Amino acid sequence: MFDFKIVTDWIDQTLRSYLPDFGVLVIELILVGIALLAAYAVFAIILIWFERKICAWFQCRLGPNRVGGRWGLLQTVADTIKILVKELIPINHIDKFLFYLAPFIVILGSMLSFGALPFGKGLHAIDFNIGVFYFIAVSSLGVLGVLLAGWSSNNKFSMIGAMRSGAQMVSYELSIGLSLLTMVIFAGTMQVSQLVNQQADMWFIFKGHIPAFIAFVIYLIAGHAETSRGPFDLPEAESELTAGYHTEYSGIQFGFYYLAEYLNMFIIAAIATTIFLGGWQPFHIPGWDGFNQVMDYIPTPLWFIGKTFFCIFLSLWVRWTFPRLRIDQLLRLEWKYLLPLNLLNILLMALVVISGWHF
Repeated sequence: MFDFKIVTDWIDQTLRSYLPDFGVLVIELILVGIALLAAYAVFAIILIWFERKICAWFQCRLGPNRVGGRWGLLQTVADTIKILVKELIPINHIDKFLFYLAPFIVILGSMLSFGALPFGKGLHAIDFNIGVFYFIAVSSLGVLGVLLAGWSSNNKFSMIGAMRSGAQMVSYELSIGLSLLTMVIFAGTMQVSQLVNQQADMWFIFKGHIPAFIAFVIYLIAGHAETSRGPFDLPEAESELTAGYHTEYSGIQFGFYYLAEYLNMFIIAAIATTIFLGGWQPFHIPGWDGFNQVMDYIPTPLWFIGKTFFCIFLSLWVRWTFPRLRIDQLLRLEWKYLLPLNLLNILLMALVVISGWHF
């Protein structure tokens, strides 16, 4: 496995040979920021195209097939350019400061989570010793932007959508946190790099037996609801609320919400990959040394991105299969089923760890 730390150390040493320590720190922070912003935008464009193609496949049609050849590879790029040059329509009777601030808060929350993901061996911008807690904390910022957008828009549809979103996100964050806590109990650490390294021989979803699988399924359901994707898209139900909390937004401001929605889907899938599916670790079978060596030849970023897109595919499969739930059904699923099951699963995982029943 190639360690990208060789490249980052070479860049660091090269900069230190020409600049003082403070200058090196500033340049490295700028380079990391540019790399993350570029990856953020590229992944969003790819995800929009990917969902359009998957949606078309499920609905027995072609999807984008004009701009950029028969696969429509440049359709999303064309749409991105279009939304960047769209006019920002001024809205009367709004709280202007909060109205314009809300999209940036939503983007900030997703960007902070995106920056802490381990994309490959040595490709980890920041590695907190409380990484899992950090993911749970910063991902909760998005609901603030949604609530501010709904309230500041001075629109009843926006406000209803924002209140639905607040209730939905706060509810399902409990299941996300508890499912991740289940794996923290199993691993004994919150540090993301250590969680990935412990899965070098076997991924946690296999190591942790039934509790790990239950936690994985609950996490996928709760994470899907957290991103407000169908059938959990009550906050922006077109048939009821026109566009929900971003009804009054236009141009690049609406684009921010659109961008954050897709990146949140990627982040939820990436965290599932990191915690349950080994992160960038290849698939290894104990005792199969030849097979394991072949798996090691595949670059670690490809492992990470491949597993993440597999989880995204599962999310899209659910979205284009099931009809939208009612708000009471959505909340009942969390409070009456997922949350009690999660609490019991934590006890089961603690029993597995104490008894040493895991691999």
